[in-house]
Order: sequence, then C-alpha cells, then structure tokens
Amino acid sequence: MQLWHSLLQLSVLASTALPTAVAASAWGFTDATVSVHTKGAGVGAGFKEAIPDNKALSKPVSLGSADTLKVTLTAQEGRTAKRAHQVFLFLQDSETGLDISYPFSVKDNGKSRIELTQKDLPVQFLSVSEPLDARVLIGSFGEADAYNGAAFKLTVARNPDEPVPTVESSRYGKLPEIHHIFKTDAQSPPLVITLVFLALVLAALPVLGGVVSCSSLLPPRWRANSPLIQWLVLGVNLNHLPTAFKSAPLPHAVFLGSLFSIQGIFFLYYTSWNLFQILPAVAVAGTVAFVSGSRALGEVQGRRLAGLR
Repeated sequence: MQLWHSLLQLSVLASTALPTAVAASAWGFTDATVSVHTKGAGVGAGFKEAIPDNKALSKPVSLGSADTLKVTLTAQEGRTAKRAHQVFLFLQDSETGLDISYPFSVKDNGKSRIELTQKDLPVQFLSVSEPLDARVLIGSFGEADAYNGAAFKLTVARNPDEPVPTVESSRYGKLPEIHHIFKTDAQSPPLVITLVFLALVLAALPVLGGVVSCSSLLPPRWRANSPLIQWLVLGVNLNHLPTAFKSAPLPHAVFLGSLFSIQGIFFLYYTSWNLFQILPAVAVAGTVAFVSGSRALGEVQGRRLAGLR
C-alpha cells in the first residue's frame, strides 16, 4: 500500500510540473559577441567583447565615424539552437524615446549577425549626449515566449570639428514649383505653299473629266492606240452622271459629300488639328461613307448589269 501511495504522489507531482516546464520554454541567445572595427586598421585591432547569455554587457561600446559595429549571436529556443522568425537589434534614445530596429541576418542553425555604421543611424542619434540603449529582440511562431533584453550601451563618438547633419523636414511644407519642358510640335510647311499645291490638284480634276468626256468622240483607232486615252476612258464617264443622280440622288450625293468631308478633315489635321480631334470626325464620316457608298455602288452595279458602261 505504501508503494502505491508513493507512486500516486509522484505521478501527481510530475503532472503538475509538466505544464510549468513547457511554459518555461522561451527564446534567448548564446555565443553573442560585439565588435567594433575601424576602417584601415589591421587584423586584431579594434574592440571585441563577448556578451553574456541573455544578459547585458557591463561596459559601453563606442562607435566612431569610420567604425563598423558587428554583433553576432546564436538564437535558441530553450536550450536548442534554432532559426527564429524575427531577430532585431533595437536602438533607443532614453531621453527622447526615439528608437529604430535593425534586422539580423539569420541562418537555419540560428546563427545571426548584423553590421552597422554611423551612416545607418538616424541623424538624430548623431547628436545625442547620452549612450543609446541597445536591446536584442527575438521572437517566432509557437508557444515560446519572445526575448526582449538589454545587450549593451552604444556611444556615438563624433569629431567635434565636423558639423552634425541636420534634417530638413519639409514633409508637409510647400514644395518648389516644377517647370515642365515639352517638346515643340512638328512644324508644317507654310500655308501659302500648301494652298498653291491644293489648288493645282483641284484644278486638274475638271480638266481630267473634260478630257475623258471628249475622248468618247475620238475615232476607235485613236482610242485603241493611245494608252493615255485608254487610261482616261477607264476613269470617268460624265455621261452617266444625270442617270446616276436621277436613279439614286441621295446615296450618290451623301457618298461624294462624305468623301470630300474626309479630305477636308485630313486638310485640317495637316494644318491645325491633332490626332484626338480627327479620330471622332473620321469615324463619323467613314461610317456615313460606308452606308451611303453601299447604296451608290448598288446603283452603279445595276447600270453595269444593264450593259451601260
């Protein structure tokens, strides 16, 4: 009986101590060192000190303008080295409360490192009179408690002859005016020259129509032997103009008017309009030309099928 009673007591004690042991698991670090290396110094020169496990360094660390601060550690959960989800070096000015965090570079085995210079610090930290508080923050997913503990004191050492950089806080202020320089538009030829050549092209149309109309009066032998007269005969036949307008006056008039409108739109684009102005106009005129042209060409097809050429 006494044996069973003793086993029962041990089981109860073990069951009550198990949750406490599980809950006691927390993140921390080991094998931590902090070193300061001056640019141009030889191997072994500079400052290097080991940081006690999960404790703060007793002596402050000084960082000069030409120095590089290096912190290495191994993150561990409980007693097991492991990669943490977040490992940060947290710097804070105790007087103003200004703080900033720098992430460590973490490997799968938990080894972490970070390097900083004065250029990486905010300009507000360059003029502080008291050392900055440097803390190590380690946390990850799971039930283990995160670690947030002091690591060392960081003194920012500056040359008194060098001015401290200032911050120009114009975040909400008035910004200087921006002057845009656009490329000049393409220049067209002088309007007088354009109008002269347009008049010459328009003047050739009635002359061409008159020559074609008169070519039907020439003897068949001349019309057959003259390539120029053959080309003119194939183009225009003004003799059918009254018949065409009598059979379908509205389609022919609208179709010819839409063609001249498109030419006028192109003329305006050449002289003054831009692409965004002519696109809607060409779309409307082109639609009218398509609808009226199908009706006009249907009338022409009827005359051709009737044997009229």
